[in-house]
Amino acid sequence: MMMNHQLLIKTMLERAYKLFPKKEIFSRGLDRDMRYTYGDFYPRVCKLANVLQALDVKQGDKIGTFAWNNHRHLELYFAITCSGSVLHTLNLRLFPEHVIHVINHAEDKIIFVDEDLLPIVEKAAPQLTTVEKYVIMTDKDELPETSLSPVYHYEKLLAEAADTYDFPDLDENTPAAMCYTTATTGLPKGVTYTHRSIYLHSLAESLPDVLGLSERDAVLPVVPMFHVLAWGLPFSCTWMGSKLVLPGRVLTPEALCTLMEQEGVTMAAGVPTIWMGIYQHLDSGAKYDLSKLRYIVNGGSAVSKTQIAAFEKKFGLSILHAYGMTETSPVVLCSTMKSYMEDWDEEEQYAMRAKQGVLVPGLEMKIVNDEGEEVAWNGKEMGELCVRGPWITSEYYKEPERSAENIKDGWLYTNDIVTIDEEGFILIQDRAKDLIKSGGEWISSVDLENTIMAHPEVVEAAVIAVPDPKWQERPMACVVLKDGSNVTEQDILDFLKPKVARYWMPDKVQIIGEIPKTSVGKFNKKALRETYAK
Repeated sequence: MMMNHQLLIKTMLERAYKLFPKKEIFSRGLDRDMRYTYGDFYPRVCKLANVLQALDVKQGDKIGTFAWNNHRHLELYFAITCSGSVLHTLNLRLFPEHVIHVINHAEDKIIFVDEDLLPIVEKAAPQLTTVEKYVIMTDKDELPETSLSPVYHYEKLLAEAADTYDFPDLDENTPAAMCYTTATTGLPKGVTYTHRSIYLHSLAESLPDVLGLSERDAVLPVVPMFHVLAWGLPFSCTWMGSKLVLPGRVLTPEALCTLMEQEGVTMAAGVPTIWMGIYQHLDSGAKYDLSKLRYIVNGGSAVSKTQIAAFEKKFGLSILHAYGMTETSPVVLCSTMKSYMEDWDEEEQYAMRAKQGVLVPGLEMKIVNDEGEEVAWNGKEMGELCVRGPWITSEYYKEPERSAENIKDGWLYTNDIVTIDEEGFILIQDRAKDLIKSGGEWISSVDLENTIMAHPEVVEAAVIAVPDPKWQERPMACVVLKDGSNVTEQDILDFLKPKVARYWMPDKVQIIGEIPKTSVGKFNKKALRETYAK
C-alpha cells in the first residue's frame, strides 16, 4: 500500500521556494517593472495569506481577482488557494452585465483589482450583492481616488503582515479556483477546479510530449491569467522552477517581441490573433533575436498548416497546437509529433502539426456520431469529442440543468465535431453550432477558413452559415485583408476553386475591416451571424 498523500497546490509553492529560490519572475508593470525570485516570492505569498486572514477570509470563501498578467496576480494565485479559499479570476473583457452576474453567482467576498481597471469595477459595484471589501493593486504609494468602499492598498497591507504562514493540510478535493465560460449564448457558466485537478493537470501539462516544461524554460503566458488560469501555466511553471515572464497589459506585437528578446523566452502561449499580429510585425521588417524561443503554444482556435509553415520558414518559429476548454482545465490534446513522423515529407508533417493532436496522458476520450456510436479512426468520419478524467469538470457551478445538457454518464460532451486519424491525431472540424449543413452535406467552417487564410493577402477569415431556401444553409466568408491590399471577392473565389469541393465554395465573400472577437480572442461568429444572416 502507498501513502494516502494529498495532492495540494502548496507543494508546488514550497518546491519552488526550496529548490529554485534563485530563479526569476519578471513582471511588466504600468509604472515600473518588477523583477524578483521565487525566494522573494514565497514570503510575499505568506504575507498575503496573513492579509487574507486579517480581512476575515475563511476557507471556502470566493475571492475575485480583476487583474492583468502580473506578479501580484501570481501571488494571489497561491495565497488564496494554499490558504483554503477559492481563487475566482474575473474576465475583464466580459460584457458589464456578465461581470456582475459572475461575481454575484460565485458570491465573491473580496475583489482584488489592478488600479487601471478600477472604472470597470466601480461601475459594477452598486449591483454587487456579496462583495464586502476591495483591495487595489498599484505601484503608487497612496490609493487613487475611487468610489469603492471599504478599500485597501495591496502593498500597505503586505508591509504590515508577517512573512511566514503555516499553510493548512487540506483535503485534495477542496475547491481551489473557479473560472466562468465566455458564453457566446446565455449567461457564463462556472467551473470549479480542485487542488487535485490543478495538481494533476499541471503534472500532465509539464510532460515531455505535452508542453515539456522544465527549470531551463523562460515562459511567457500571453493568454490572460483570467482565462482558464492562463492554461494552468502559473502553477506548472512555479512547480517546475521555470522563469515566468508576465507581460502586464500591453500586448502589442512590438511589446511582446521586445519582451521575448529581452528575457530570453523559450516558450510563449496564446491565441492565434496574438501570433498573427506578431507574424505581420516581423513580416514588415522588424528585427528581434528570438533564437531561444523553442516553440509557440497556440490554443483557443486553430492556425492552418500554411501559417505554421510560414512562421517556421520565414522566421524559424515553431508552433505547437494544443486544445482545451474551460471545462477541461484546459489541456486535453497536444500536437507533438511522433518520432517516426520526422521521416515524413514536409507537407505530411505540416498537415499533422495543424491538427489539435493526441490525447494527453491521464484522460480518456471517445468520439461519437449522432447515433451514439464511436467513429472509425480513419480521419474521415466525424463525431463529437467526449472526454473524462481527473481534471474534467463533473458539473457547472450551481447549474444542474445546464450540467445535464453537457455531462452525461460521466462524460463531458464538448460540442466540438472532430475526426481522428489512424495515428490518434484529432482534427477539429467545427463547433457543433458552427458546422454548415448544405443540401444534406456537412461543410467544415474551420477547414474552409484555414484554406482561405492560406491566401498571401488574407489576414483573417471567418466562415458562417447563412440561410438558403434551396440548400437549407450555405457558407459565407468574412475576410480581412492586409493593409493596402486590392484583392477582390472574385480573387478569393478563384483561389479557392482548385482547393475545395464545389459545394464548399462560399456563396458570398464579404471583405471587412475586422472580425469581431470574443473576450478571449476567438472569432465571434454569433456576432457575424447576427450581422449577415439576412
